[in-house]
Amino acid sequence: MNVLLWIVAGVLAAVFLLAGVMKVSRSQQQLAASGLGWAEDFGAGPVTLIGAVEVLAAVGLILPPLVGVAQILTPLAATGLSVLMIGAAITHGRRKEFQMIAINVVLLAAAAMVAWGRFGPHAF
Repeated sequence: MNVLLWIVAGVLAAVFLLAGVMKVSRSQQQLAASGLGWAEDFGAGPVTLIGAVEVLAAVGLILPPLVGVAQILTPLAATGLSVLMIGAAITHGRRKEFQMIAINVVLLAAAAMVAWGRFGPHAF
């Protein structure tokens, strides 16, 4: 189970690192043109903040257990991503972007699995 949790955390970290860097480095217009229409509903600050949170969570999933310092940050990062995906699903639901909700649910399930495993029976 430990190996599975590492794999899931690694995939989550890669997905959220890429998504976060994109949100931090691109303008709202560029994000909307690339398929993230919800970015137009928010100001530049909140979109950048969401991107920064995603980057920090990606780092928090991998780096603490890798270096053996502050390992509690891993399940906390996974919990934060779970909350973020709930908010994303609500946003997509309001915009009637139902295909995106499916992606949010998959990412939510993966993040919740890492949080459960690392808080509980498979903590470091």
